[in-house]
Amino acid sequence: MFILRPSPSLSIPLSPLFKPCTVVSVRRISVASIRRIAAAPVAASISITLDETLPYGPSLSKGHNPSTNPNSSQSQQDDQNSFNENHFTRIFNISAIRVNADRCYALESQLRGHLLNWPRIRNIARVSGDEIDAELQKYLNSSDVEIEPLDSLNRRIYGKAEGDGERLNPVLYREKLVKTFNSRGYEKFRNLARLSRPKRKSKAKTETEEGRDGKRNECYLVEEVVDEESGDEKEDLSGLIGDSVCRLGKWKGSTRLLLLDERYAYKSFDELPEAIKACLKGSVFELVRCKLTVFYSYWQMNEVLEALLPEHMIVPSSFETVGHIIHLNLRDEHLPYKNLIAKVVLDKNKPKIQTVVNKIDAIDNEFRTMLLEVLAGNHSLVTRVVENGLHFHVDLASVYWSSKLATERQRLLTCFTRSDVVCDVFAGVGPLAVFAAKKVKYVYANDLNPHAVDYMQRNCVLNKLERKIEVFNMDGRRFIDAVFKSQSSRPITQVVMNLPKDAAEYLDAFKGIFRDVERSEGLTLPMIHVYGFSKAEDPEFDFHERIRIALSEVAFEVKMHKVRLVAPGKWMLCASFVLPERVALANPISEL
Repeated sequence: MFILRPSPSLSIPLSPLFKPCTVVSVRRISVASIRRIAAAPVAASISITLDETLPYGPSLSKGHNPSTNPNSSQSQQDDQNSFNENHFTRIFNISAIRVNADRCYALESQLRGHLLNWPRIRNIARVSGDEIDAELQKYLNSSDVEIEPLDSLNRRIYGKAEGDGERLNPVLYREKLVKTFNSRGYEKFRNLARLSRPKRKSKAKTETEEGRDGKRNECYLVEEVVDEESGDEKEDLSGLIGDSVCRLGKWKGSTRLLLLDERYAYKSFDELPEAIKACLKGSVFELVRCKLTVFYSYWQMNEVLEALLPEHMIVPSSFETVGHIIHLNLRDEHLPYKNLIAKVVLDKNKPKIQTVVNKIDAIDNEFRTMLLEVLAGNHSLVTRVVENGLHFHVDLASVYWSSKLATERQRLLTCFTRSDVVCDVFAGVGPLAVFAAKKVKYVYANDLNPHAVDYMQRNCVLNKLERKIEVFNMDGRRFIDAVFKSQSSRPITQVVMNLPKDAAEYLDAFKGIFRDVERSEGLTLPMIHVYGFSKAEDPEFDFHERIRIALSEVAFEVKMHKVRLVAPGKWMLCASFVLPERVALANPISEL
């Protein structure tokens, strides 16, 4: 037996870490087919032992590809817009121990450390056509099959045994059962479930279960290699328990395969560790050879991209998810391969993700909208986002949304109380305003983008909070002046200014905001939360200085919070402070 390794140019290190799949079926294949695969002309080196330099576990640099034309793989990789998924199929030769199904899970626990420990692959495999009903198991437990149990088994399955005469057709058999009915019910009634009508499963549920099972088993396949040259004649009992059972042989019941670790792939039973032999002592078992075929759907996104992209190129691994859309931010070096990257990202995140987009340019317009290019999937940029139990409609082509700020929004909510009145100057589609409306007394929300205001109103109705939110479509300075000077407005206690690029420049709108208010009425100075970017060595000091300059005030306390690092050396910060009374009562022409 050989291992066919691809050329070193395709050697890709992997880091697979995901949850395992369910138990899969095993097919039997002849050793002749293995020899045909081994005889295929592949540009590879031949080795009898595993290469110890390769990492443990599945890898695209291990095993062999069943493709007969190795040059086609390279030609597909040269195409920057497509690739053949079959070139990611890998076949690994492993060994397995067949045991009875009732001993399988006990042995799995005892052999832990010696079984296959690959991610997303179960180390127990079912043998196709080997399942036997538990009620029939008792007839096959004894090694010497006697005539009486077989007659009873035949009567149980076929309704008759040898010497019972011709078998009645189903209609006459039912009539015979009706005539034998008495107060105790049917006498010697062999199977009530077969005559009664089975329960019908709903179509939707059946399709869901089939799709789930198909998805679980499509990433890999275990096949048992059967040596056709060994002419061992096995006892054929298929006529006794149905044509679907392909073999029983010495196994009187269902069996399972315990997949051994890859280091035992080419060892005989005598070469196995003593710990394995001790666990199997006294048990019926068989050491068999298997083929483990891993398909394209098994490999993770970073593993596929490492194989497709040129060597030494950084693999894009981070992206933002907005509803059914994945938002990439590719570097210039990735742009020639953008369609290839988008296809892999879409394949590995289906069915939740249906669209992959890339930001073409930086955000530099007054509405904070992004210029996006659809790379894969459908071209709909209208999606529905669910964040912490609330729903938001978003159109990425005309409004701004950032799922990365979800944690910051929840942090800011902890600063609010039930008696607060919140003023959100740059609300966008209203994520913070809607969340705040569930907690505070009232919310005033504003945005300059009319599309964002339209979606904000929809989101208020969608979450049934339209009575606690008042929406405006105005410039930030005009909105601050109007909402604070309005006689009908409630006293505002919290102000949020989440426009990191320009929010600090709007702070001058608070100068003299209460200069026309009588001192006897009392002032409610609001807590202001303003966001900004900084590339300075000390970003907190830099942003603090910009706030002082905008307010022309020095003597007030500011609490700084680093939100996140948006780019190398560029921080997003949040400054929280109570509006200084001197600023709120100042005259526009006076100098503070």
